[in-house]
Amino acid sequence: MPNKSKDIVGIIVGGGPAPGINGVISSAAIEAINEGKRVVGIMGGFKSLFNGDKSSAIPLTINDVSRIHKQGGSILRTSREYPDRVKERFKVLMSTLKQLRIKHLLTIGGEGTLFMANWIEKEARRSINVVHVPKTIDNDIPLPGGVSTFGYQTARHWGVEIVKNIMEDAKTTGRWYFITTMGRHAGHLALGMGKAAGATITLVAEEFFEEKLSLKRVSDILAGAIIKRLSMGRDHGVAVLAEGIAEKFDLEELSRYEQLEKDETGRIRLSEIQLGRVLKHRVKETLDSMGIKVIIVDKNIGYELRAADPIPFDIEYTRNLGYGAVRYLLRGGTGAMITFFDGHLRPIPFVEVMNHSTGRVKVRKVDISSETYEVGRKYMIRLEKEDIEGDNLKRLAKTAHLTPEKFKKRFGYLVV
Repeated sequence: MPNKSKDIVGIIVGGGPAPGINGVISSAAIEAINEGKRVVGIMGGFKSLFNGDKSSAIPLTINDVSRIHKQGGSILRTSREYPDRVKERFKVLMSTLKQLRIKHLLTIGGEGTLFMANWIEKEARRSINVVHVPKTIDNDIPLPGGVSTFGYQTARHWGVEIVKNIMEDAKTTGRWYFITTMGRHAGHLALGMGKAAGATITLVAEEFFEEKLSLKRVSDILAGAIIKRLSMGRDHGVAVLAEGIAEKFDLEELSRYEQLEKDETGRIRLSEIQLGRVLKHRVKETLDSMGIKVIIVDKNIGYELRAADPIPFDIEYTRNLGYGAVRYLLRGGTGAMITFFDGHLRPIPFVEVMNHSTGRVKVRKVDISSETYEVGRKYMIRLEKEDIEGDNLKRLAKTAHLTPEKFKKRFGYLVV
């Protein structure tokens, strides 16, 4: 029999942490070793390869990975590298992979890592077979049938537990909480948390179509929800906000309230923007002007979710994905993303998930015309068209210490 051990399988993780990374590493490494391959893990993500650091490749044995699938984080760690900033170093990365004699490369990550996987695969020209396992708690990679990316279910689970506790605190203390959670390009996590926890209101960027979203519009939606709750005899509530809303604001306007920091990729660090705090101040200004006194507390939830121990759903899911990725590679496959749909593992060619006009990965956003969003919206407390007429209008105007005409003039634009 030919000596298959010369074919090395490399595993690399990119982007932010997500629950289940270790599950993919574990199942992929075990399957590859059982098929007679050597397996190395690249410590520190793509940054190590761009630096030409061959010592970052560590051998993985079954003993190393057989019990890691239940742990959060990544035993190989991770890093972010922005493609536009590493063009001049890409040759170093390719040279490092070849010097390490990696024949099969398994990448684990989100849209940025998928972009890198596609780039490597095209440059390798079949000298390296590449497969990608989609990972992100934002759930914004377009998988077939609306299947979630691994890590999302665990992040939502623990996010819901936190929101539930905060909802009870809000009720006990008679406060409002503005909770911001991750989701730069899509609001799936915020909507999923808000729906499952039964938050008073959830706002995602997808419901705003303006090119430049005004702080006033978003703060008025929240102020309107607070007034409506007060008119119902309830002095407390929780609003869940997707961080991507901040990216829609006019950055010049936002910079008046927040110092804007950039991450290592050059993008605005949305998780550092205190979106809840900014909106809290704007909402309080509005309510104070009406003589309404409400305590609002702002809180960010994000980093608490990314490296959590995966729930059983993601443990099982990532075992499927890791196995499927290696099986695809060892059958000669390359240039595809592995998904699990309708009980079957399925490769999706990179070309199908790339936006040809931008060269970037397509983004799956919240479809606000879907029944999934409709259900979430039906159970929110926020101003609707029927609130700007008749008895509803009179009750709300009375709560806001305004005449019905003035209330309609102030908030009516929100429901047009």
